[in-house]
Amino acid sequence: MGFSRGQFGLLTPPLLLLTCLQLGIGLECIRYMPQLSNATLAATLTQTTFTLEQPQGRFSHLNISDFDPIWLVVAHSNAVQNFTAPQRVEDTPVPADLPQRGYYLTLRANRALYLSGQPGNQLRVLRVGNDTSCSPKTRGCNHPLPGPGPYRVKFLVMSDRGPLAETQWSSETRLQQAEAFQATPGPRSAGTVVIIAILSVLLAVLVTTLLTLLIYTCYNTCGSTLISGPGESVYMRRYNPHHVFSPPAVRGS
Repeated sequence: MGFSRGQFGLLTPPLLLLTCLQLGIGLECIRYMPQLSNATLAATLTQTTFTLEQPQGRFSHLNISDFDPIWLVVAHSNAVQNFTAPQRVEDTPVPADLPQRGYYLTLRANRALYLSGQPGNQLRVLRVGNDTSCSPKTRGCNHPLPGPGPYRVKFLVMSDRGPLAETQWSSETRLQQAEAFQATPGPRSAGTVVIIAILSVLLAVLVTTLLTLLIYTCYNTCGSTLISGPGESVYMRRYNPHHVFSPPAVRGS
């Protein structure tokens, strides 16, 4: 049974779930595509992280219980076709598997955290790659992303019996890249040459002034102080104690 694009757009969410099963996908398809946060946040995209909107009210299907873990799948854009949902929690790929597998699971939650109708003063976002304290070999670690991407993400609902449902893949997300400053070679303009010449003259005047001031200060200080050299004679006054002094003898008349 085929569906046109227009017919697919008119399907209700329960019918869409049934259609996904009939198409042989194997998992219930949740009609939702993860998106970057549109809140006025600083650093929505960085060199190692990006911020998503929370999927509020997207997991209210009856087949999903409050105890079923909801994972975020992070994958390289060219690896989404190779993604295979793990059948057991023990088989959950970790961030260290990204270079080899091309994807991993992180940010484990449950649908109670994604309920709709929560207070509007709460900031409902998910920052991917925001945990620098966990090991990339730890299950569920939200480790910083290792490169600029591009990345695509989706939500996967698991249970004790295996995967239950999944959302659509997001569009590509590219992280910021550090740009090294490189001086542009080439001839300098006339204005640049004039500025360099003026600065050079001012620097020379400043150095000359400092040297003159230093010489003048040293001359005044050193010229007013008598410094005894090693060749100068040292005079000492002789002193005779009274008990060793003998007066001259008085001649008799």
